[in-house]
Amino acid sequence: MIDRRNASDRFHTELSWLDSWHSFSFGDHFDPSNTGHGLLLVSNDDVVAPATGFGPHPHRDMEIVTWVLSGTLEHRDSEGNVGRLEPGLAQRMSAGTGIRHSEMNPDPDVPVRLVQMWVRPDTVGVSPGYEQVDVTDQLAAGGLVAVASGDPEVDSAIRIRQREATMWVARLDDDEAVELPVAPHVHVFVATGAVQVDGVDGPVGRGDALRLTGEGSLVARAAESGTELIVWATA
Repeated sequence: MIDRRNASDRFHTELSWLDSWHSFSFGDHFDPSNTGHGLLLVSNDDVVAPATGFGPHPHRDMEIVTWVLSGTLEHRDSEGNVGRLEPGLAQRMSAGTGIRHSEMNPDPDVPVRLVQMWVRPDTVGVSPGYEQVDVTDQLAAGGLVAVASGDPEVDSAIRIRQREATMWVARLDDDEAVELPVAPHVHVFVATGAVQVDGVDGPVGRGDALRLTGEGSLVARAAESGTELIVWATA
């Protein structure tokens, strides 16, 4: 099954400092029929205004992957980790037994756009952890890049504590194609640009997503230069 979700259909939170679009139920937005796709529970497309951000707040027993599309994001947490994220830098935070963190835009003039995604770990009650890796060179080489995974058979840049989930990213030039992964649940999010996908009418554009359930191999072909896809393959 292919379930297309258009960008404008997402839940929307708009504050003085935050413009956030939620692919699934989040915070005050709740729809019992839309609480995730497979193991992917949260996919928030956020724009944070200059010199603002998310102050310290807690998480527990969650694998959180943050991917910056433009601008800069600064991470600080209660374990003493400090990281500055820019496009091409992948970040994983394992909340484990409990962690507090902040995510701030340190730039006084430029907004930051990021996608933050959550999956449940396959083991709870573990020690909190943090990892940050630059995958710019791998992305420049083309194709789908395994950015985050807990699958022992997938060689990913960062490791998450969920054996049945992998996040892939592709940066595509116009007419460049990739074969989407095959898994029980595949979530294809168009972060920038647009793609044509087998079996889908018309282009799938910025902010649109496809939820594939039990599908075989499909090809996504960029309809614009500068297209970026974020793809989760999970149980």
